[in-house]
Amino acid sequence: MKETPLYKTHVDAGAKMIDFGGWMMPVQYTSIIDEHRAVREGAGIFDVSHMGEILIEGRDAKAFLQNILTNDVSKIGTNRIVYSPICYPDGGVVDDVLVYKLHDEKFLVVANAANTDKDYEWFLDNKRGDVEVVNVSEDYAQLAVQGPKAEKILQELTDYNMGGIKFFRFVEDIEIGGVNALISRTGYTGEDGFELYMSPEHVVGLWQAIIEAGQKFGLMPAGLGARDTLRFEAALPLYGHEISKDISPFEGGLGNFVKLEKGNFIGRDALATQKERGVPRKLVGFEMVDRGIAREGYEVLLDGEPVGHVTSGSYSPSLDKNLGMALVKSDYEYGDSGLEVAVRKRRLKARLVKLPFYTKQYKK
Repeated sequence: MKETPLYKTHVDAGAKMIDFGGWMMPVQYTSIIDEHRAVREGAGIFDVSHMGEILIEGRDAKAFLQNILTNDVSKIGTNRIVYSPICYPDGGVVDDVLVYKLHDEKFLVVANAANTDKDYEWFLDNKRGDVEVVNVSEDYAQLAVQGPKAEKILQELTDYNMGGIKFFRFVEDIEIGGVNALISRTGYTGEDGFELYMSPEHVVGLWQAIIEAGQKFGLMPAGLGARDTLRFEAALPLYGHEISKDISPFEGGLGNFVKLEKGNFIGRDALATQKERGVPRKLVGFEMVDRGIAREGYEVLLDGEPVGHVTSGSYSPSLDKNLGMALVKSDYEYGDSGLEVAVRKRRLKARLVKLPFYTKQYKK
């Protein structure tokens, strides 16, 4: 089991620890609902040091990424961030990543923890030209401070104007809480917030400084449980659920991040065909009408006929409803009735609702 530098800090704080993709991570400290609400109403701090970081550097770094990513990095300036799926030739998804442009010949790719090694191998297998690919995950620890009061809390710890960091942008070499960090205005909760990257030996001190500064703002440490319910309400995809090697970006609702017009890239032909012919499956949101929670993998039926499966489902603390996302066949008419979810041996009524369930509160 891998441990982040904050493992002992979590245990000492009474966190419930679980195995998450080979990492021992806190799932909750007090209660998932309390931590969820703290992020929506005030702020929460997450240890996300398990995430992977891969450095792409060299004269052909941009061209390399253009071939790997479905999104277009050619038009972004320095200190900007691009979100993108990475696809296999058949259109299935290797991973979804954030790409930080440090300068024209240097990019930092932030990968999902369980996919980091796979991504790194994929990059090496597809490397061409003057480009160096280095897995630098061990050089970084990462914290996420999320919620409407995140900016005020972090401002207590730095002279840098946090309000000057716009959404999906970042700044390097900022002193915050006595620690040098890269800070981006990004997150995975649907709220305004920041992610901070620093050397692993400094993360414990910064974690404690942020918690102390955040006390008067209602900040709580939050675990993976709240992280999942928060991202779910905002309909943010989770690899292995809404996207996977078997679920394309178009099927998973990420068509906006596929730039077919940019030229050739891995998976382009398959994705272009999907777009032209229409996707066989699509991602939809639903609300449970009958009492019950739809979990990942449960069968979805329309007028008694199987049409798909639940990708994510949960009680929504913000909306006080049982909600779900499902991947369903596209060639059906989905009206206001007839939708059911097979929960164990029962068929429970559900109805379609628009995604996202919760309106994202990003500060643009």
